[in-house]
Amino acid sequence: MPTSQPKTIRMVAGLGNPGEEYANTRHNAGFRAIDELGRCLGAGYWKSQCGAEVAVVRARGLDEEGHPCAREVVLAKPQSYMNTSGGPISKLCTEYGVAPEELLVIHDELDLDPGDVRVKVGGGHAGHNGLKSIINKLGSRDFSRIRVGIGMPPGRMQVVDWVLKEYRPKELEEAAQAAVDAADAAELALERGVIFARDHVNGAGKPGAR
Repeated sequence: MPTSQPKTIRMVAGLGNPGEEYANTRHNAGFRAIDELGRCLGAGYWKSQCGAEVAVVRARGLDEEGHPCAREVVLAKPQSYMNTSGGPISKLCTEYGVAPEELLVIHDELDLDPGDVRVKVGGGHAGHNGLKSIINKLGSRDFSRIRVGIGMPPGRMQVVDWVLKEYRPKELEEAAQAAVDAADAAELALERGVIFARDHVNGAGKPGAR
């Protein structure tokens, strides 16, 4: 896993499943976060490109000398369903000349408490099919991630049933806040770098901080 500051983030992809029937499911944490990030960055137009919904926005950041600047960033929501997310993302990376180290992926995470948000640099897929597909298609695991906690399924419920289960009304507020927190983390990574965002968001001494 990379330990130094990754390259400047040029693309942020949120993972989920397309269609209204999946909109309020746990597996769509990435879609909700990328929608919130797009709203914050003024994404007025989403187009269909390479099997994804794409918006190109301008985000604040730092140049190579550490001076404030604004640059174009690609926001993406793969429309090929979670298990094959890597196809559209890989094609977009080729289209825009984005290296794996310049990619930030927002996804749901079973191993974090519901609503918890953590930033991670590189790593494996931990059984997450969306991440597995991206690693397979990119041939690299060196992209950064924002992990949005959804918790483990209760009792004997299967993982697939849990991640595709709609939130109950009383859970929707927590899911909406998690989307805001994840979008804030992404904006911080764009502006100050992934390592800064990781250390700021995860916090020293917190579980999963590294």
